[in-house]
Amino acid sequence: MMFRLTIALLFALTLTGAGRNPREIYTTHDKAYYADATIVQFVRPGLNLVINSAKVAADGTMTAVLTITDPQGLPLDLTGVTTPGVISLSLTLGYIPQTSSQYVSYVTSTSTGAAGSFVRPSSENAITTTTGKLTSLGGGQYQYVFGAKAKAGFDQTATHTVAAWSKRDLTQFSLPTNFASATFNFRPDGGAVTKIRDVVSTAACNNCHDQLSFHGGSRRGVAVCVMCHTPAMIDSNTGQSVDFKVFIHKIHAGSSLPSVMAGGDYTIGSSSWKTVVYPADVRRCETCHDPKTATQANLYNTNPTAEACGSCHDDVNFMSGVNHAGGPQINNAMCSNCHIPQGDLEFDASIKGAHTIPVDSSYLTGLVVTLTKVTNNAAGQKPTVTFNLKDKNGSGIAFPTGGTVSLTMAGPTSDYGYTSFGTDVTTPGYVTESVPATACDGSGNCSYTFTHAVPAAAKGTYVIGVEARRTETVLPGTTSQQSVQYGAKNQVMYFSVDGSAVAPRRGVVSIDSCNKCHVELSLHGTLRNQTEYCVVCHNPSNTDVARRSGATDPAERTKPNQGINFNLLVHRIHTGVNQPPDRPYTVIGFGGSVNNFSDVRFPPMDPTGNPHDTRNCEMCHVNASETNLPAGKNQVTDPQGPINPIQAISSACTGCHMAQYTAAHALSNTSSIGEACQACHNPSNDYSVSAVHAQY
Repeated sequence: MMFRLTIALLFALTLTGAGRNPREIYTTHDKAYYADATIVQFVRPGLNLVINSAKVAADGTMTAVLTITDPQGLPLDLTGVTTPGVISLSLTLGYIPQTSSQYVSYVTSTSTGAAGSFVRPSSENAITTTTGKLTSLGGGQYQYVFGAKAKAGFDQTATHTVAAWSKRDLTQFSLPTNFASATFNFRPDGGAVTKIRDVVSTAACNNCHDQLSFHGGSRRGVAVCVMCHTPAMIDSNTGQSVDFKVFIHKIHAGSSLPSVMAGGDYTIGSSSWKTVVYPADVRRCETCHDPKTATQANLYNTNPTAEACGSCHDDVNFMSGVNHAGGPQINNAMCSNCHIPQGDLEFDASIKGAHTIPVDSSYLTGLVVTLTKVTNNAAGQKPTVTFNLKDKNGSGIAFPTGGTVSLTMAGPTSDYGYTSFGTDVTTPGYVTESVPATACDGSGNCSYTFTHAVPAAAKGTYVIGVEARRTETVLPGTTSQQSVQYGAKNQVMYFSVDGSAVAPRRGVVSIDSCNKCHVELSLHGTLRNQTEYCVVCHNPSNTDVARRSGATDPAERTKPNQGINFNLLVHRIHTGVNQPPDRPYTVIGFGGSVNNFSDVRFPPMDPTGNPHDTRNCEMCHVNASETNLPAGKNQVTDPQGPINPIQAISSACTGCHMAQYTAAHALSNTSSIGEACQACHNPSNDYSVSAVHAQY
């Protein structure tokens, strides 16, 4: 046996080039990147699937030709006999009728459940089929003849699409299963394909989902999804439509669905989606319908339908007219008469008007605050801040009536949280002061001197940040009149207090990363919206102590304070449903609000299609901050955690890894001189952060 394995390995080395490092082939997200090079060179993990051609004969016989290889182009044997790993392969084929914009499948099956029996789109397993025929053509090429046939008289000029999905099982080599999907558009008459379905893109989905995949991981990408998720797809357990445009809207609306807010549920199969909170405002249709990545992204504007619109507005019955201002609508023919793409006014019945988010209204004057200078900024002095107020067009504006402007000072930037700005300051590590309207002239030129000084013993770089907001009334005197409160973009300014070079705080996350999902992240009544500013208050020493005694739930008042350091807060919130039941993350907010984040569904998916995968740290982190573990940072106050206070790296990691044994591991590797995390988890070590988080 050893002789045979040696021969096999020598043969593989000949094919791949002896000694080629897996790190030249794979990424840091691939487990093969960190695996033994000899095994990787033999197995050559990965799976590429390409559909080369397809045809439908005059008698309805449907045929597809595919190529299946590893990442370097080596042909793969589906049986796993001559190349490592057994490979599965499934296919489906459908067409877009001339009178429709969605697929009709030639491959169907009957599904029976509590709601009844339904004939719906399906697929054929090319490996286990008893009706189709799979033939190896050599060189990694395979021909599959479907068991199903196109119906007599099928339209040869219609767009036809074959979809295929596959997986390669490498678990016997201690490597993960690989997945691949592909589609191929064609016309049976050989003409050019001009009609497609491209309403949303996989790229748009992956802004949040990281790697869109379902059904065990084999179906990857929207182009495959829409082949089966058509109007004919009905959930036999609930009777709910699983048409792509319907169930995707309803899943993403989740907790904001009128039916759910009225006490109902939204369930597909045995999965309830009523707790889903969309990370952006659900009115931001362009988040998914992105015109930069999908050629038909504007379809929601130009072709409104009861099915698509009613999936979010599910308290509207278009047939009866209940909750529909336009009365009964027996079909979609009249929808676009009232719901035009854009009307003369915002907040009207047009598509864009009805989805206008108040803080994005074009009627708002806008508020831009720009810090221009900090003087008197040496240790022991009270800084004077010069700044200006402008509208969205760059014109100076007077201090807005009913508005607020505040300045926050903290430091040093080496790490916030443990600097005292005076015995009268109750906020830990920072001081915030409100700017009076008298500090600004009528053109928005402002100057404010802090009443608190930079500490006399201060060293290094400090920061001053600004937050501001105003309230305006839009469309006054109309039935659409409303009051809109909105904030300015936070800005921070760094300055030296001792003459040393200015050193901004290290960049760990980016607001641009946050906004891939959140689009316009804004919290605390629209006041805070930039991560550089968030970390000033959400520092290592801060907790919800100022709010906990006033919690609206009396049971929360007697519990220990909750740590709200930024890395602890964000890691715990995004871990959400993966939190241990005995360790919920609950923060008491303004007004005593009780904010329990245990039901948060983090959208990134793992390779097998399960959501809540937190392993791709790069989705949030920048500057390789997740792998380059910082030494000597401030310890974190965590009264509800198993270790309090806890060291900085341990706090960040146990924000996601919350098992008791993980805390014990962190504690056992911490001494009076600091943490030993870097000894094993630095980038060059076997247990580097990227290695233990590898997914594929």
